[in-house]
Amino acid sequence: MRRLLVLMCVLVGLSASAQEIRCTVTVNAEQTARADLQIFRTLKNQIEEFINEYQWTNMKMTTQERIDMNLVIIVTDYDGDDFTATLQVQSSRPAYGSSYNSPIYNYNDKQFSFTYREFQPLNFNPNSFDSNLISVIAFHVYTVIGLDADTFSRNGGDPYFQVAKQIVNTAASSNFLGWKATDGAQSRFRYNDALLSNVFSEFHNVMYDYHRLGLDIMHENPKEAKQIMSTSLSRLRMINDRRPNSFLLRTFFDAKENEISRVFSGGPQVDIAKLIEDLNRMAPTKRASWEDIRY
Repeated sequence: MRRLLVLMCVLVGLSASAQEIRCTVTVNAEQTARADLQIFRTLKNQIEEFINEYQWTNMKMTTQERIDMNLVIIVTDYDGDDFTATLQVQSSRPAYGSSYNSPIYNYNDKQFSFTYREFQPLNFNPNSFDSNLISVIAFHVYTVIGLDADTFSRNGGDPYFQVAKQIVNTAASSNFLGWKATDGAQSRFRYNDALLSNVFSEFHNVMYDYHRLGLDIMHENPKEAKQIMSTSLSRLRMINDRRPNSFLLRTFFDAKENEISRVFSGGPQVDIAKLIEDLNRMAPTKRASWEDIRY
């Protein structure tokens, strides 16, 4: 019941608050051999305006607090109103007391096709499926907002992941890929399901401890910050032991690979022998980055 009430408050607040996202959109259509068409420029501008001007939650945010988000749409095929593409979504949040932005989300959405007519209105209704373009964008926006909230309060992202789940459930009635349990291990359905599953519950505490208790005190006490960040990252090992090579952890390390390598390669030394062992177990494809860590 509590989750339902929170979800209702989020949806009610959609038209009553300041905008939360500062998004840059890139549309790359070189693979279509028609990259110079005006429709691609219109698509970029409409999506950017939609994300940046829509009121997604009832949170009160100043301009400086808006979440940085980057969307890269690579159109691979274009036939009339039908587009086949991939979508790279990235977001970041500032580290307290510094000018550094910490990457939070790095999702490569390969199950992305949509219908679009130039200058068509981009309208979002969480209770209906009207456009795969809008549903995919809204799903990622709420996921970004949720992950950002997780870094500032324990389980703070839950209501936004619930809205993303509602989008998944509504879009599942369509014929588009990414919305159903049968659409593979790297789908929007699987990612959202993991965020809301007790099997991955440690992930949310790690997001909070790593960022709020660790990264945000780096400017004051870098050694303590690194110790907290190391301990929190190692706790992800419990998830990996239950669900080896999970999509959730792969996406996390896609975002955090370079940051982790840099953080633990400089500044005051802490004992990270166990962390290196855990990183190699959890993200073996990034072993080269973990080997670059000098401590």
